[in-house]
Amino acid sequence: MIFVGIGSNLAAPGYSSPQNTAEASLAALPGIGTVLCARSSWYGSEPVPASDQPWFINAVVEIGTELPAPELLARLLALEARFGRERSVRDAARTLDLDLLDYDGSRCSTPDLVLPHPRLHERRFVLMPLQEIAPQWRHPRLGLTVAELLARLPPGQAIRRLTDSTEKSR
Repeated sequence: MIFVGIGSNLAAPGYSSPQNTAEASLAALPGIGTVLCARSSWYGSEPVPASDQPWFINAVVEIGTELPAPELLARLLALEARFGRERSVRDAARTLDLDLLDYDGSRCSTPDLVLPHPRLHERRFVLMPLQEIAPQWRHPRLGLTVAELLARLPPGQAIRRLTDSTEKSR
């Protein structure tokens, strides 16, 4: 299973809202050599770390692809750029954030790619959507389920479900 986290807290040029931006990025995934297998509900979440930025729209998708992980990451970053993402300041507001969370349980640590994503186990805005579409998933390094990871999170990281359904393409 390959999981990608999607986030946005600024509308990309030509889009009316962060959610429209994020939804358009989903529609663009087949154009980069992937197939959408499942999508979580949309969530609204406060920025992490906390700041005065607008809240984010977040979801997690399961995709299929024949691309190797480094090429997939390169294409996800190119897709972010197509939607106006600028990577000049860490933790800045953004039009689109596509994080490669897990690639079939692979473990990888290079200057360009770390798998699983190094902070996914610390982020409620990733774990709650992931639990919707893959409650049985286990963190490849920690060996914990999504529910176990959620139970270990400290209080905080405000989040709320914005939509009530998931989509599965299987």
